[in-house]
Amino acid sequence: MADEEQLSAVIVDDHPAVLAGVTHWLSSGTPPIRVAAAGSDVRVAWLDEGAQADVVILDLHLGGPTPAMGDLRRLVQAGRRVVVYSMRADDVIALQCLELGALSYLTKAEGTEHLLNATRAAAAGQAYTAPSLAGALAADRSAQRPVLSARETEVLIQWFQSQSKEFVAQRLGISLSTVNSHLEHIRIKYAMRGRAAPTKAMLVARAIQDGLIQLDDL
Repeated sequence: MADEEQLSAVIVDDHPAVLAGVTHWLSSGTPPIRVAAAGSDVRVAWLDEGAQADVVILDLHLGGPTPAMGDLRRLVQAGRRVVVYSMRADDVIALQCLELGALSYLTKAEGTEHLLNATRAAAAGQAYTAPSLAGALAADRSAQRPVLSARETEVLIQWFQSQSKEFVAQRLGISLSTVNSHLEHIRIKYAMRGRAAPTKAMLVARAIQDGLIQLDDL
């Protein structure tokens, strides 16, 4: 997407007041974010202009108490960039959303600034950590963490702080294939613990959960 193109989002929420409020926040931002479509059913994200939106802002509880994890999974698997926007400050659900590939989890109490920041970050394929999500990540110290070598940890941290794997290779004085090999080994170790992390955002979440890095390191 060219820098000069206006970002677009589709909003999926079953509360009319929330739809109206989020639409206003996005369109009033600087620069504004265009609302390509909005509705109470996740199908709005798959149809017409909604299918072309840069970001999906998804309410997890559509018409009932059960989180729409299946909808989130299908969106992520289709390559959509999702910001989960929920009434509930639930650490377990927030971490599950990250594991499924959501780029951010925000509560509706966190307001305009965080939603705009999360939406813009997601449009660039980047994760965004709002206060509620920071708390969820800090609280999770799973016993199922893999054991990484010192070199694997170094490569992982450098990759989180860099824009490219090529830069990591140059900075550490190793080949690109070696960087890729280390990252693949890390993914395999997480998968063997039942905590697959196929995307960079998910590896960031895992590393914070396991105390490998702090939010200030990012």
